[in-house]
Amino acid sequence: MAWNEPGGGGNRDPWSGGGRDQGPPDLDEVVRKLSDKFGALLGGRQGGGDGGSGAGASGPRFVGIGLVIGIIALIGWLVASVYIVNEGERGVVLRFGRYLETTMPGPHLRLFPIDRVDIVNVEQRRFREVGYRSGSGGGRQPAVRSVPKEALMLTQDENIVDVRLAVQYQIRDPYLYLFRVLDPEGVLVQVVESATRETIGKSTMDFVLTEGRSAIVTDIQKLSQRILDQYDTGLQVITVVLQDAQPPEEVQDAFADAIKAREDEQRLKNEAEAYANEVIPRARGQAARRLQEAAAYKDQVVAQAQGEASRFNQLLTAYRQAPQVTRERLYLETLETVLSRASKVLVDMKGSNNLLYLPLDRMLKAGEGSGASDTHAPGGAAASEPSASVSPPIDGSAAMTRLRDLSRGREVR
Repeated sequence: MAWNEPGGGGNRDPWSGGGRDQGPPDLDEVVRKLSDKFGALLGGRQGGGDGGSGAGASGPRFVGIGLVIGIIALIGWLVASVYIVNEGERGVVLRFGRYLETTMPGPHLRLFPIDRVDIVNVEQRRFREVGYRSGSGGGRQPAVRSVPKEALMLTQDENIVDVRLAVQYQIRDPYLYLFRVLDPEGVLVQVVESATRETIGKSTMDFVLTEGRSAIVTDIQKLSQRILDQYDTGLQVITVVLQDAQPPEEVQDAFADAIKAREDEQRLKNEAEAYANEVIPRARGQAARRLQEAAAYKDQVVAQAQGEASRFNQLLTAYRQAPQVTRERLYLETLETVLSRASKVLVDMKGSNNLLYLPLDRMLKAGEGSGASDTHAPGGAAASEPSASVSPPIDGSAAMTRLRDLSRGREVR
């Protein structure tokens, strides 16, 4: 009977499964089929027969659980193998404990668990103290504790100074920092201390305490960096700050007195320099003025001497032409020059014991007085009679004529 005939034995259409029950699928059956398929792929045998029905039912169940666990393990392995290096950091990759590479910032993949990655911050600035240690004290400011073993150093002039330094550094090479030195920070402190002792040992006490601080810090930084590079520490010294440099506490009073004396010395030097700056220009001005006066006097004397020499040459020429006249002229000019500076003249007469006395000063004053009285007296008469002791007034030309006659032996009338 056909499947679609009426009363043909139920619904036997090919789409409905040929009359089989259409219930939900069996989960065990589905797992068993999947297990059989994976077993076939892996080279196992499929379960069959009556005797292996129990084992075939439990085997696929464990296989499915193992598959899920494997997938989860694979995902976990992938997650553990991926690592990210942040900005400013470097990743140092080790494979079986041996250095492999240094990775830059960004996501990277490693073989977990045979690869190990150490993340190192290369931009962070670290801080170490040499010669002192700062800690949290009871007050607002942190307590500072001195470390004499590191701080006390010997100078070139055999003095002891207490030096305290603060060092800022950062990691320059992560591989060298991690594997070439056991304790890089401890090595840094010892290197800076050694460089400081060498630099202080080449300087005097006054240089360390006064004007040499900047030069000392620069030398310490350069020397420390050179030694750190030789040791392959992978560290870079950024700055070295000289926190304090002073004599030990036991001798601070004596050094305070010495500093005060040094300040007094400098003050006195400054005062002396100020006085010198005031006096020296004045003395230089006076010296320049006297030099100029001497030069002017020199020019004057030289010019006067040249004039006298020229006049003598002219007189010599005139004397050669007319000796008698020139001789008389020179004689008269000489007398005129001499008598113009004399107020009294004594004339010795030849062949006579008489000595003629001429009061020229009174004669000249009398002449001037008579002229003044004639001018101012009423009626033109003299205001007073001349004294008996005063000679009659004569003029200068008449006096010179008389002197000339007397010198020639003539009688004065």
